[in-house]
Amino acid sequence: MSKLNRRAFLKNLAFSSEKVAPREGKVLVCIFLRGGADTLNMFVPYADSDYYKQRPTIAIPPPNKSKPNAEASIRLNDIYALHPRLKPILPIYQNGRMAIVQAVGSDNPTGSHFDTQDQIEHGEAYGKTIGGGWLGRHLRLNAQNHQTPLSAVSIGTSICESLSGAPSVSALDSLDEIKLQTLPNDSHAMLAALTSLYGTEIDLLSQPGKDTIQLLNRVQNMHNGGYHPENNARYADDNLSKGLKEIARLIKANVGLQVACIDFGGWDTHFVQGATEGLQADNIAQLGKALEAFDADLQKYHSKVTTIVMTEFGRRTYENGSLGTDHGQGSAMMVIGGGVRGGKFYGEWTGVSDQETDLLGPSGLRIKHDYRAVLSEVLSGMLHNHNVHKVFPDFKPTPIGFAPTTSA
Repeated sequence: MSKLNRRAFLKNLAFSSEKVAPREGKVLVCIFLRGGADTLNMFVPYADSDYYKQRPTIAIPPPNKSKPNAEASIRLNDIYALHPRLKPILPIYQNGRMAIVQAVGSDNPTGSHFDTQDQIEHGEAYGKTIGGGWLGRHLRLNAQNHQTPLSAVSIGTSICESLSGAPSVSALDSLDEIKLQTLPNDSHAMLAALTSLYGTEIDLLSQPGKDTIQLLNRVQNMHNGGYHPENNARYADDNLSKGLKEIARLIKANVGLQVACIDFGGWDTHFVQGATEGLQADNIAQLGKALEAFDADLQKYHSKVTTIVMTEFGRRTYENGSLGTDHGQGSAMMVIGGGVRGGKFYGEWTGVSDQETDLLGPSGLRIKHDYRAVLSEVLSGMLHNHNVHKVFPDFKPTPIGFAPTTSA
């Protein structure tokens, strides 16, 4: 889908036939780690000796209680430890607002980034086709659907495929793209600005379209005086941090945001992956700092916002000859939110030697949870969508337990 530019956004807003007054509700933020993230080095199974045997140069050192150091992983429980550069999110986990679901994946056997990403974004089983993306179907079916052009936002230059089919969706790099050069709370100036964009078309504005002037004022007010993150949150200058900052602004402005998606690429680490330093460690550090800032900035909104962090597949359990890891199967998925039953891992750990075997050969962790089971539980338990069976047709999820309530 092509990007909804500034002029198209405003025209969509102004000539809408729906009432677009924003309604406060739950917000879902989806972070997709593109490239197949090696979550075994993010959530380190330090108690499994095979992990260190299979990764002689890229394994993350186990926790060191007697002599803590910057290289050692950070103990989470008797099995898992945190990559040291994910330390910024440790308080989120310890406060019980982060759950990690282990050995998540799809039934896609191809090992293809594009094919697997496409399947997951559409919420499908391998070889099956469903119209639209899983988030697009959620937004069409969800009871809180009072749509505005800012109900669903894809941060970046294009709309992510998971939002395809949504009643209304916008792609934005920054809210500056929809800034109007007018004084705040000045409807006449707003109309003049729209007139300059559309000429005589302004006379065709429907009453619901005119009602959206209030929404434009909300957007405008986000720009006046700049944006100041709360609770000493410090966003870095990378794309993920800047994107999450934009999402935080939208949430606080009450413009009707329901779903926001953002991609974070660069996780395809076939060569010289590194351990506590290097390519993957730098990505992990960006992720940790971005989540830390976002969580702090939205402290007052913890009960409202759920964030999921996912990837298309994990990596092989063993390192390759290029000191990296090849495409695998099972990965870990993060679910963060005020209502999450967090501070724990979900999914039995059966060891790195318990691997999937298919046409690709030994291919990483054996999948214990279909990715749709995690997404279903987020939608039903966290966002109270009672039509999940229509979001993922012909799929019956097995409850995992991280959400306060689960209904299919």
